Amino acid sequence: MSDSADLPDLAELLDAYDQQLRDGPHGPDLARDQDGPLLRLTGDSRAFVTAPRDLGLTGAALDALIARQQAHFAARGRRVEWKVRGHDLPTELPERLLAAGFVPEQPATVLVGRTERLALPAGRDPALPAGVGVRRTTDPGDADRIAELESAVWGQRIDTIAPFLKGRLAADPEGIAILLAEADGQLVSAGWLTLPRGCDFAGLWGGATLERWRGRGVYQALVAHRARIAQRLGHRYLQVDASAQSAPILRRLGLAAITTCVRYVWTPPPLPRPGEGDQPAA
Repeated sequence: MSDSADLPDLAELLDAYDQQLRDGPHGPDLARDQDGPLLRLTGDSRAFVTAPRDLGLTGAALDALIARQQAHFAARGRRVEWKVRGHDLPTELPERLLAAGFVPEQPATVLVGRTERLALPAGRDPALPAGVGVRRTTDPGDADRIAELESAVWGQRIDTIAPFLKGRLAADPEGIAILLAEADGQLVSAGWLTLPRGCDFAGLWGGATLERWRGRGVYQALVAHRARIAQRLGHRYLQVDASAQSAPILRRLGLAAITTCVRYVWTPPPLPRPGEGDQPAA
């Protein structure tokens, strides 16, 4: 599936990806515990399940594993996300998740590119529209601005971005780089870069741009700036779960597809309030 000549072959890239990027997202609010082959991550406002490439379970045993996760997160009142890659095993996992009530989000293409190719040479900045500037921020207040931007771009309220970014800035400011593109004080595009230590891959996230600023080089500039940061810190690759909208742009910049992914989301029924429910018999 790889389509870039300056990258290793697909098998080598997938092996590195599976070895280094299967421990889920990181954050100071996320408690981590193991259930068989799965790693569960539970935070104040989000929860995830992450799995190895091959769960080693099928049929009823797989259904039982899924049901345990639902019971675990239902008891905590947590909506949970389970990411499935296109090369994961068993191949029946998506249909088993669907049967259990998980809802798939839009599929994404996992793209990888070399930081040295994507980063512009020192002293050279990407072309930007007149009046637009790019800067890195560590101000927690900018997390709220980014959440508003993302909500406007995607047409739905996204309440997890601001607390996530604020938490990362507070707990591990060296592990994240947040970039803003602004024009006359207005935020027109934003994205962040996760920088896991000891990992070949840095992660591209966000990348939302207001509609009137699209196609003018703003998003490309944010990619180049983040690639430069990643390269300086020793990361060989940028990795992104690309939407159908951003994948063509990223391919043109030199990233290549190595697999696909779909996030399956399960939302538990509301927990009963104190005093609700069946009353004891008289």
